[in-house]
Amino acid sequence: MLKIATWNVNSVRARLPRLEAWLGHERPDLLCMQESKVTDELFPRETLEALGYRLDVFGQKTYNGVALAARKPVSDIVRGLPDDSPDAERRLISATLEGIRIVNVYVPNGTALGTPRFTFKLEWFARLREMLAATASPDDPLLLCGDFNVAPEDRDVHDPEKWRGRLLFHPAEHAALRPLFEWGLIDAFRALHPEARQFTWWDYRAGAFHRGWGLRIDLMLMTPSLAARCREVRIDREARKGEKPSDHAPVIAEID
Repeated sequence: MLKIATWNVNSVRARLPRLEAWLGHERPDLLCMQESKVTDELFPRETLEALGYRLDVFGQKTYNGVALAARKPVSDIVRGLPDDSPDAERRLISATLEGIRIVNVYVPNGTALGTPRFTFKLEWFARLREMLAATASPDDPLLLCGDFNVAPEDRDVHDPEKWRGRLLFHPAEHAALRPLFEWGLIDAFRALHPEARQFTWWDYRAGAFHRGWGLRIDLMLMTPSLAARCREVRIDREARKGEKPSDHAPVIAEID
């Protein structure tokens, strides 16, 4: 059984004690992290290596950044989208683990509707879809996971009518996300839990977490052959509790 997790840690150095404790308890074979918010040379490798993890990182100062922490050998590391410029934002890292291609993404937030950043978000989704078409097949065992910064459906939002048309739940974002499913990916959590109303992100403000005002924006998308091997996908809501948490909860998949 392989255990693969995704977690927007919202600054790996700020959350390091929590991350260390969580890894010691949960022991995933691979953790895909987003928003590491640190340059590669300053990533706290020693702490995670002491727990038996090998690190592959792709970060930048203050913003963005993705990383892989693996207890088993990984290969074929690729950083960034194929058409990224040398100074592009660090938002994607991929690797192969036991024959499974794993693509870890931090999709742009979009900042505000009608802005260049929102257009960039939609374009980034299109470039991600082009990368999949160019480098993989829906017949391959592939996992695309991370923080997608969009809730796919009404059941992924605590109050759909309140959020409809807003950032993270806008028709243009849904239209940008849809080609990933049309290419052949399956939302593994939703396939296993069709009626669940569970969330992965809660705003820090207004007591959103304690009020249950969340969205499910951290996803595990799998090709059909891999989804058929997936026995569970769960959201670790407990990891969002306590002092100085990330605003996201980890999502864990268990694969035969």
